[in-house]
Parts: sequence; structure tokens; C-alpha cells
Amino acid sequence: MNSVGQSAEGRAEEMVGRQGSLMSRRELLASGGAIAGGMAMGGQALGQQPADALAEKQTWPGRTFGDGLLKGKVAVITGAARGIGRSIAVDMAANGADVVGLDICAKITPEQAYAVATREDLAETGRLVKQHGRQFMEVVGDVREIAFLRTTADQVQQKFGHIDIVVANAATQRFKPLIEMEDWEWNDVINNNLNGTANTIRAFAPMLVKNGGGRIIVLSSMQGKHGSKNMASYSASKWGIIGLMKSAALELGKDKITVNALIPGLVDTPLTHNEARWSALIGEVTANENPPKNPTEKEAYETRAPHVPLKVGWLKPEDLAPAAVFLASDLAAMVTGATYDVTGGDNANNQS
Repeated sequence: MNSVGQSAEGRAEEMVGRQGSLMSRRELLASGGAIAGGMAMGGQALGQQPADALAEKQTWPGRTFGDGLLKGKVAVITGAARGIGRSIAVDMAANGADVVGLDICAKITPEQAYAVATREDLAETGRLVKQHGRQFMEVVGDVREIAFLRTTADQVQQKFGHIDIVVANAATQRFKPLIEMEDWEWNDVINNNLNGTANTIRAFAPMLVKNGGGRIIVLSSMQGKHGSKNMASYSASKWGIIGLMKSAALELGKDKITVNALIPGLVDTPLTHNEARWSALIGEVTANENPPKNPTEKEAYETRAPHVPLKVGWLKPEDLAPAAVFLASDLAAMVTGATYDVTGGDNANNQS
């Protein structure tokens, strides 16, 4: 029985491996099981592991839908080193697309509560893409720098001859009350998430126009549809991305370019896989002004799961990829200006 049909107790038992030790994330991702909780290898919290360790564990092989839905396409994906970006890259490759994976592979803000993406992470994405016989172009750079993105767009066009799909996924977040935020804490999140998404569209859309059409997919969030305590900059950036998407869809429709937003619920990625986020979500679910500061992953998962219709505490990155493949395909030719929620049913709590 899968994690949707299991009780919290059953999922907790599934998290425990042989001889009382926790299963590895590799085993869990491969089996589609619930996410392991508590402490992991060497007594170190999973959310505190170095990025290269997390990269080794995310081994989603990708899945094929139909017969080469994206055959002959070239997809540019930002934030591709790991998490949702990696899963989308691998699934698009599994469905026939060559992939350009772009990531900063460094700190986005001076202080990060989660592990920093590395060049090794991005190389691992490339390895998984190439397993499907597709080409992978690795690009390291910052989406806040539009000159860099425009140069990259020219290079991709020269290398492949066309660009068909653009996925603007790169994101970061900060956990802090709004009135306590330093200027950089607000600005860095808005500049990376919202401005970086706009920069990506501005840099690559002209190539889609030149090539006679294409697909743009931006990553927003359920937190872009409602407020989030102590994450005002993140919610504001993701809300802004929805407005950006709808405006771009209106402008680019004449050029046969569709623009849509993928709306993830809470997803188990390094961005959210840390004690600060676990503490925040426990506070949200329980309406507790003073949630535990250092909760385990298991505590956070089991606190949230009963409140989600499909009874999952959070999604896996690969849960988002099928929707991205659909939106990038010819099957979605008449879908534009839309938000596609993949949340385990969490969006049922919202008006739209």
C-alpha cells in the first residue's frame, strides 16, 4: 500500500530500516515511500547534510509518458542542480528533450538555512539526463544577471539551433518576521525569485518568438496564493510570479508561446528540508505561536499529513515533473495563462 493509503503509524514504520536504523533517502526515493524522519547517517540531521550528500540521494530516474512527447525539443531549466529543477530535467529528457541545466551553484543570499547547491549537484543532473540518451548543456550563473542570461540564450541557440521550452524554477527563501527583515533579506529573495523569473522570460522568450513559438513554465508556490507567517518575501515573490505569468501569456500568445505556472505544495527539497521550515509548518498547522525550534523531520511530517487531503506531509520533487512535461508538450497547446496546482490536495483549502 502506498503512502497515500497508509496511516501515520504505517508510514512511520516504513521509515525505519533494518536493525532500527533509518532507510537512506536513496531507498525511499527509489521505492516511492514516505520521507524518512529524525536523524540520519552519523547522527546528522538530513537537512544539515552537505549539498553533495543530498545530490547523491536524489536519484529519480525519470519516467516516460506516451511516445516521446518532447522528442526533438530543447528545454532550458533554471535551478536545475537538484530538487524540482532536477526532476523536471530528468523527466523531460525521458520524454525526448535535450536539456540545458542552469544553476548558480553557490549561495544565493549571504546566509542560507539550507544546503548550498554545488557544481557536483548540477553534474549529477546531467548524468541522469544523459542516461536517457539526451544531450545536457551545463551552465553556471545567476538569474539575477540578465546580461548573463541573454548571452546564455545566444549560446544555446547556436548550439542546438532552437529553444522550445523554458522552465523558470530558481528560487530561495528566508524565514524571518517582516518587520525584523534587513534590506538584503527582503531584496535578495525578491530579486532572485521574481526578478530572476522575469529576467529568464525576457532573455529566452525572444528566441521562442524567433523560432515560431514554444512553452514557458514558471514555478510559483501555494505560498503565492496565500500569506505565510515569517516568509513575507517568499510569498510576495511567488504571488508576483503568478501575475507575471498571466501578463506574459497575454503578450506572447500572438507568437504561439504559452506561459503557465506550476504551483507546488510543500516539497521535500533542500530549500524546505531544514529545521526552520519544519518549525514554521508545525506552527502553521497547530496555530502555535511558539512551535518547537528544533523539530525532527518525522515530527513535522506527521503533524502536517493529517491536514492534507491525500494525507502526505509533503511531496517528492518527482511528483511535480509530470505536470511540467504535459505543459511543455503539444497536448497543452491550448493551455496558457493557467496555474497548475500539484499539492496533494492542499489547494482545496484555498479559494482558487
